[in-house]
Amino acid sequence: MPTTNLPAIRACRPAWNKGRIVGQKRPLAPKHVWAIRVRLEIAQKIRELALFNLAIDSKLRGCDLVKLKVADVYAAGQVKHRASIVQSKTRKPVSFEITEGTRKAVVAWLEDPLMIGSEHLWPGRFHERLHISTRQYARLVREWVTSIGLEPSAYGTHSMRRTKVAQIYRKTGNLRAVQLLLGHTKMDSTVRYLGVELEDALTIAEAVEI
Repeated sequence: MPTTNLPAIRACRPAWNKGRIVGQKRPLAPKHVWAIRVRLEIAQKIRELALFNLAIDSKLRGCDLVKLKVADVYAAGQVKHRASIVQSKTRKPVSFEITEGTRKAVVAWLEDPLMIGSEHLWPGRFHERLHISTRQYARLVREWVTSIGLEPSAYGTHSMRRTKVAQIYRKTGNLRAVQLLLGHTKMDSTVRYLGVELEDALTIAEAVEI
């Protein structure tokens, strides 16, 4: 007796990305950066303020930011004005500036009792973990953006990486500078990362009235 193939029955599950904003995460606007800084300062969250400021200045991927060591940013009794590390993803060096406000925040964090004897700039809470994880960092970013009323699904750790370079590109239009600051090997990567073509197209469209 021939058997008939019945259609497969699948459970009706909602799409994993339903209600979520996927794709590139938005950079923070300057007013958002200042709002988060003020909240962290008022709450006296020394570590988080130093982490937030350095994330904006360094423009590093989360995996590189959490692995920073004290020696990467501190030498001869003071925080460096410029630092350089080898990126985990590309295995190539990238340099970044450390602004005055960030240097002050980092110094305050280095003087905290929790930093005594620590080799890493953001030590983990448990002995087996040398530094905080990228998941912990992502959770902190989520708390920061939520605290100022932003939609957390629209922002992430890459928002921190993109924030300063987005402003640099808007003010200068210098893609090569942005490429160097991000440590990209190809200009195409920088163009896609910033969404430059779309942004430029929208700017042109807004300037044309019909």
